[in-house]
Order: sequence, then structure tokens, then C-alpha cells
Amino acid sequence: MGNRGMEELIPLVNKLQDAFSAIGQNANLDLPQIAVVGGQSAGKSSVLENFVGKDFLPRGSGIVTRRPLVLQLINCPTEYAEFLQCKGKKFTDFDEVRQEIEAETDRLTGQNKGISPVPINLRVYSPNVLNLTLVDLPGMTKVPVGDQPPDIEHQIRDMLMQFVTKENCLLLAVSPANSDLANSDALKIAKEVDPQGLRTIGVITKLDLMDEGTDAREILENKLLPLRRGYVGVVNRSQKDIDGKKDIGAAMAAERKFFLTHPSYRHLADRMGTPYLQKVLNQQLTNHIRDTLPGLRNKLQSQLLSIEKEVEEYKNFRPDDPSRKTKALLQMVQQFAVDFEKRIEGSGDQIDTYELSGGARINRIFHERFPFELVKMEFDEKELRKEISYAIKNIHGIRTGLFTPDMAFETIVKRQIAKIKEPCQKCVDMVISELVNTVRQCTKKLAQYPMLREEMERIVTQHIRDRESRTKEQVMLLIDIELAYMNTNHEDFIGFANAQQRSSQMSKKKASGNQVIRKGWLTINNIGIMKGGAKEYWFVLTAETLSWYKDDEEKEKKYMLPVDNLKLRDVEKGFMSSKHIFALFNTEQRNVYKDYRQLELACETQEEVDSWKASFLRAGVYPERITVGDAGEENGSDGFMHSMDPQLERQVETIRNLVDSYMAIVNKTVRDLMPKTIMHLMINNTKEFIHSELLACLYSCGDQNTLMEESAEQAQHRDEMLRMYHALREALNIIGDISTSTVSTALSRGGRPAAGTEPERSRSQRRMSAPRPGPLPPGRPPCPRALRLPPTRLEDRLRRSLPDPTGLRLACPGESQRKGFKQTARLRSEPTFTFHRKGLTEAAL
Repeated sequence: MGNRGMEELIPLVNKLQDAFSAIGQNANLDLPQIAVVGGQSAGKSSVLENFVGKDFLPRGSGIVTRRPLVLQLINCPTEYAEFLQCKGKKFTDFDEVRQEIEAETDRLTGQNKGISPVPINLRVYSPNVLNLTLVDLPGMTKVPVGDQPPDIEHQIRDMLMQFVTKENCLLLAVSPANSDLANSDALKIAKEVDPQGLRTIGVITKLDLMDEGTDAREILENKLLPLRRGYVGVVNRSQKDIDGKKDIGAAMAAERKFFLTHPSYRHLADRMGTPYLQKVLNQQLTNHIRDTLPGLRNKLQSQLLSIEKEVEEYKNFRPDDPSRKTKALLQMVQQFAVDFEKRIEGSGDQIDTYELSGGARINRIFHERFPFELVKMEFDEKELRKEISYAIKNIHGIRTGLFTPDMAFETIVKRQIAKIKEPCQKCVDMVISELVNTVRQCTKKLAQYPMLREEMERIVTQHIRDRESRTKEQVMLLIDIELAYMNTNHEDFIGFANAQQRSSQMSKKKASGNQVIRKGWLTINNIGIMKGGAKEYWFVLTAETLSWYKDDEEKEKKYMLPVDNLKLRDVEKGFMSSKHIFALFNTEQRNVYKDYRQLELACETQEEVDSWKASFLRAGVYPERITVGDAGEENGSDGFMHSMDPQLERQVETIRNLVDSYMAIVNKTVRDLMPKTIMHLMINNTKEFIHSELLACLYSCGDQNTLMEESAEQAQHRDEMLRMYHALREALNIIGDISTSTVSTALSRGGRPAAGTEPERSRSQRRMSAPRPGPLPPGRPPCPRALRLPPTRLEDRLRRSLPDPTGLRLACPGESQRKGFKQTARLRSEPTFTFHRKGLTEAAL
């Protein structure tokens, strides 16, 4: 098989690099390329200059290469250089090339020896080079120089990793021969990112500077620290040669003479030196590009699909179109109104699965947080009885009353109703906070218009604040209405006749039965380590019991706890604990669970704790009350609890039951009316304002052109996305072109194209394969059964066709030639090739 188009593969990658370097995305794309790594003064720059045959790289002490240099070598009859940042300008003087590299480096990094990962793209055309692309990376250093930051070593390492960790990047690891190879910075990096050595090509420099009596023969023969792609030795110019302006051509001749005359290297002379290294790199990079091109095409196509939807919005964007801003303003307001309503009503097509938002959080305030706040404001038993006793005594005055006074009931009830004002106002504040947060969430889509976003947030938030006073006035009015008249004829009020029976709360509990109130996971926090430590169980709360199981299948019950006489208290988080804890305890000072006085339960978030507390309230488990001065007053001069006569005790009990009954009615009414009031006066009103008045307010606030000014970040993002889109399209076109131009043509036995293959050309147009052996030499009779070549010519052919023929050994037993001409060629650390009578077979490449 013959193959055309392989020589176009490296220029193809050059075009791709240029396309993505123009948009600053070169380092983020996994293009097949060769990255040159090594320590400072390892000789990387000299190797590259020898490839070109010109002095064009900056030299000096410390870090000289401070930005990646993408060097594209292109075989061309004329000799000149071009920079991507200087399009159209040809550099024929390579001293000017050096000056431009230094100036372009300083432009981004300054003159303080700083570094930057943004590459410089240099293209060199010359008749003396082979097509090759290399990325020259800064040399690894350990000590900061000049004004360099203290972490310069880590900065350089991070930059190197951006390139060498990519699977499609070959590594040219440059190590000096006059230092221990085990300490080579280049091989250390290569071993880290390429532990199998599949992507690494070793280069040994400064062979002429080794101590007398030592050599690098074992390294170059790939016996010490072997690499799959082997090592190549080179001899660069010394610093004296560079200072003396020694010609690179003369240096290359001296290099050739060194390898031919050195006793340790002369048997390797044909596989050493800069020209051989350049040829090997050209072959290996070409084969590497061929192998990685299908995967690269798939990656480019997936990237294009991922941004196509977003770019579609930008394609017809006209920043100077006067009607665009008006249209965009209307669209933004409409979108904001729709998003706000969806977040409140819960009908959004983009549902958050990580946390509550919008209407769900407000619903939680209405039916969990607010009822809990009401219960926290409920009366303390001891304090309430003391107040009732004082009220009865003060109403009777000097006389001893025979009947329970109505005034005591009304006085106590009014005091309890007045306490409800605080949780009601707190409820309004919490709803306002959620509404403002919802507005901010909905305006995130307006980030491209910062002035519009700021103005829209201001207008809507101001409207919500204006409605706050109106809503709070109405809420206070509801409480004042409750205070205005005690409806003792209410159907749920127990009345004086039944006041002696404490059946109100118990009857509700019995009516509800043992219904399940809540299920979920909780952690029992206070089990000792010796008993297994904190464990997570599946809890089931009913109106009468709290049970927990091993898991949510509820097959293995661990314990069942009656909720009678239980109360809640908060527990501070432990030093090492991140969970939120609350505890259940018995009001009669009994153990709650086994020998524990309280049962500590833990949740991941405070919201879960509040939700469980609200569920416990429904089961009649209330928060703990701490009354200041209880211990002192009980034994004081007014210690009524031990001095009341039986008649007063009965009156206190009666009033207490009446107050409990009536406050249950008030709380039920308030819990029902508060959400309705807030919905009407604030939430629904805000939705109506956004739909009907927001646009008018925006038009009246100032200049709409200023309002619709696009943010610099959005303009930059749009430009980047468009450039990326066009670069991806161009890259796919480039790959498509090279695929269709790579043609495989079948050869007949005589070396000419087989008859009838031209019409079938399309079947192989998109296939890229390695170079195949050519036709048989002229004068040789064709033989379809055997490859009849003398061993010497067969070895020559193998050396020309193999990418790296290092260590090639050919075994030719005489008897096997008469039995079918079976020969075996072995390549050290490389696949095995077998030659038999049916022709040449590549067994493992």
C-alpha cells in the first residue's frame, strides 16, 4: 500500500495550534505535540537552535524561558520566521526574532523574571528543517532570582503540568550527561506523568563535558532507566563557542566527528546527533498525530455541540442596533416576572434538588416556623398559675370571693394574646427576607446588564419594603380585634361548666389517634463510645409514641418511647461535631431512655432541627421553659403555691383551663389568618406590581440606553464563546480536509496501481495508516509466496521503515531459509516483527 498526505499531518496540527492560540485556548486543548522539559542550563535552547541552524533564542543566567514557546518548523525553500502576534511580518534577521521573544515575554511577565502560561507562537520556514512542532517550556528551578515570588518552583511546576499531563503530549526529556541521570528533573517529571514511559523521548546533552574515563553508553543503549522510545545523544556548542559566534553548521560537523571518533559511541554514531534526533521526532510526531486524530476529532465535535446552543443566541447580536435595547428590556422584564411567579408558585421547569427555595421556604415559615414561634410564646405553667392567683385576689380585694371572677379570665387572656404580636411580626420579617432573596435569585439572569439588574432589584425590593408597614399594620389589627372582644360563646370554648375537666388537650390527642406525624433519619448523639457511640436510626413519630428502627424498612424496632411528659431543649454542638442537636427529657425527672436522663438527637442542618421541633409540637411535646427567679420566689413571702386555700386552688384551676381553651381558639385563628394576610397584602401584591408596574418604573427612572449597557464581562464572554465556536468549526474543517486528502492506493505486484482501484478510492479516503513498504526493487521477479531479500537489504529496509530501530538484531538461521524463509527481528523494549513466506506482517504496532 502507498500513502499520500502523511507529510501534511504536522502542518495540520500547526494550523490547529494557531486557531486556538488566537483565542488563548491553546494550553487547554489536548493537541498532539512535543513538550520540551528539563532543568535550567540542560541545553534545551541549544537543541532547538541546532534544529533551525540559527541563534534566535534568548540566553542568560537564571530563568530565560519564562513563557511557553510553541516552535513550528516548516520545510520551505526560503528562510524566515513569523510570530502569531505579528501577522504578516516576516523576520529574516534572527537577532530580531530573539528581541521579539524577549519583548513579548516582558509584555506579559514584566522584567522581574516572572512567568506566564500564555504561549508565544513562532513559525520558522527553512530548507534545513523537517516539519516539526515543539513546545519549549521554562526550565525547572528551585531558588527565586531577583523579584521572583518565593513559590516560583511551584509556579513553574504547575505550568509544566498543564502541558505534560495531557495524554496526547509527547515529552522530550532533556538531561545533561555531566550530572547523575537519577537526579534528572526532566526524567523525574516524565516518570510522574508517564510512568510506563510510553510518551517520553530521552535526550542526553553535554556528552563532551563528561569526566575522563566516564561515558553514557549504557544510557544511550537504553539499558539504564530504559524508555520505550529510547534515548538520543547530542553535543551542543559550549558557552565559549556561543560567545565566539561559532557557526552552527561547524558545530554540527564537530558533533558528527565526536560520535564517529569516540570509542564508546562510534557504534551508535548513525543513531546519534541533532539531525537524527530531528528525523526521529518528525517520524514519531507524525505517527502520534495519525493515532490521536480520530479521538481529537470526536473531542472537538463534543465541545462544539456543548456551546452551540449558547452561541446561537450571540450569532445575530448587534450591539449598535437601537431597537435591540428596547427589545431586550421588554424580554428581561417578562422573563423576571415569569421566573418570580414560578419560584413562588412552585411550577418552575428548573427545580432545585439541593435546597428549598422561593415559595417552598415561605410555606415552611407559614406552617412550621410560625407555629413553633407561637408555641414558644405559650405560657409557663407555674408563672401562669401565679398570675391567675394574683388576679383573683386583686379582683376580690378585701373580701373573700365565693365565685370565680370573669375579670380574672379576661385579664389573663388579654395578656396572653398581646404576647402573640412578637411572633407575628417576626413571621412577616422572615417572609420579607425570603421575598428579597427570591428577587435576587431571579435577577441572576440579568448579569449581562448590571445597571438593569441593580435598578430592577432596587425597585422591587423598595416595593416589598413599602408593603411591609402595611402588612404589619394589618397583622397588628388582627391581634387588636382579638383583644377587643372575648367570644366565650365560641363553639370550641369549653365554658365554665366544663372548666374543671382537663379534657381539652387530651380529647384532641385521642381524636387524632396514633396517627404517624413524621418519619426520617436521626442520630442518637449521647450513646457512650463503650456502648457503640452515636448511631443513626430511622425514627417514626406518632401522636403518642416515638419509635426508632434499624433502617427505613421498619422491620427491626429498637425502642418505643411514649411522648407523655416529654419536653424539648436545645443542646450546644460539641467541639468536634458539625451536627445540630436537640434533646428530649422527662418533666418528672425520670430517665427517658435506659439510664439516660435525656435523649440527644442530631440532624445535619438547623432547618431539619426546626422541622422536627414543629413535628414534635403536633404530638404535644413542647419546648422547655426557663423562668428566671423560680427558685427564689417559691419560698418567698408570696409563696402562694403552698398557702392557697382549697377554694382558691379550684378557682385558679378553673381559670387556667378556660385560658388554655380560649388561647387554643386564638392560636388556631391566628395561624389561619396570618398566611392569608401576608399572601394578600405582600406576596400577591408584589407579583401584580411586577407584572403591571415594573416596566413603567424602569422607563421613568432614567435613560434606557444607560440602563441597558452591557457589562464588560458579558461582552468578553460573548466574544470568547464566538471565537471558540469559530475556532472549533475551523479545526473540524482542517481535520476534514486532511482526512479527505490522505489517500491509500493499492499496488499490484509490479508496483503500479491495481486495475479498477480508482473508482473505489472513496472507501479508503478517510483512513490514515502508517507508511507501508514500497514495491519490490526493479529486476526482482515478483513472488507472492515469499519476501526474497538478502539479509543485509532486509535490515536496511527495516531501519528505514521503523520509527526507532535502536537495538535491531536480525537472526537468519541457514536451515530456516530452505524451509520457508522464516526470520525474526527483535527491537529492544519494542514489539516483535515476524517475516514469513506470505510477506511482511506487523505483529503488534
